[in-house]
Amino acid sequence: MARIELDLAHAYKRDPKEDSDYALLPLKMTFDDGGAYALLGPSGCGKTTMLNVMSGLLAPSQGTVRFDGRDVTRDSPQARNIAQVFQFPVIYDTMTVAENLAFPLRNRKVPQAQIDKRVGQIAEMLEMSGQLNQRASGLAADAKQKISLGRGLVRPDVSAVLFDEPLTVIDPHLKWQLRRKLKQIHHELKLTLIYVTHDQVEALTFADQVVVMTRGRAVQVGSAADLFERPSHTFVGHFIGSPGMNFLPGQVGNDVFHTAGMNLALPFGRSLPGSANGDIKLGIRPEYVEVVAANTPGALAMTVAKLQDVGTHLMLTATLVTQGMQHTLKARLSPDAGDWADGDPVWLKVMGEHTCFYKNEEILP
Repeated sequence: MARIELDLAHAYKRDPKEDSDYALLPLKMTFDDGGAYALLGPSGCGKTTMLNVMSGLLAPSQGTVRFDGRDVTRDSPQARNIAQVFQFPVIYDTMTVAENLAFPLRNRKVPQAQIDKRVGQIAEMLEMSGQLNQRASGLAADAKQKISLGRGLVRPDVSAVLFDEPLTVIDPHLKWQLRRKLKQIHHELKLTLIYVTHDQVEALTFADQVVVMTRGRAVQVGSAADLFERPSHTFVGHFIGSPGMNFLPGQVGNDVFHTAGMNLALPFGRSLPGSANGDIKLGIRPEYVEVVAANTPGALAMTVAKLQDVGTHLMLTATLVTQGMQHTLKARLSPDAGDWADGDPVWLKVMGEHTCFYKNEEILP
């Protein structure tokens, strides 16, 4: 296992001049020995580029990659002792499950007794003990991907195991089971695991720390609770959550937020730095928006646009017009919260302990 330190940038163009020329903008990042991390973001944000730079499949155009303080920037994946699991299974169909799992160890001349013990341990973790003597060619896609996962995990001396969207080919109802298995394996083996995905559920249920990426930038690194409660960038607020965070533009002055012709006092005990005066955004999760009585402090008068009963909760969508633009807020309410028709007036409280404020898309302290 290894502590991985990145201090680099990467561009596929020869002479990058603008941010858009970079696949990875300049970044400094550390992945601690034995940690479980996810790289999360939309397609094209730089997740796989970062993974390939760590693995040695790609040399960064600028900067360095260090494993436990050693510069490995120009080293091959073999020299870095990396295991990588790809989107589609990489296995030998003519071999049995046991032979596939043993292959990385046999290549390293590991004694047979140790191979048998390790293969048995990994097979048991993946719930494949009863399939060890089956040929891989006759297995379903999910079983083949479990073999691929096992081949990545079987080497106890590996520096890190890197996963590039490994559950893409798995049926949705089996994904939860495999995510749970990976988390269990991490706790038991204490390997450094780094997992690329565009699926926030995968990232938040698998990883202890999630790196949220957009347009070649890592905009926040944190736990699931950090990303949900205090998104450090408006992109994180939009991307994490279903639906994402509500945002309202306005101005702040003298500890008052002004929007849509209304003045809302900041929550008790909350003040913003003097540099926050001017145009900012208020951010609040739908889970923390409350329906309240008219003229309640910290609430806005809005118009109901839609009410959806989704079984476990109601999703209320309301609108208001500010600065000549229509803005939408969503509130996640209990199933018995009430009943509203489209066009009804409603007051939504947006000021509270969970309210965040953003300037230039970055969170204010």
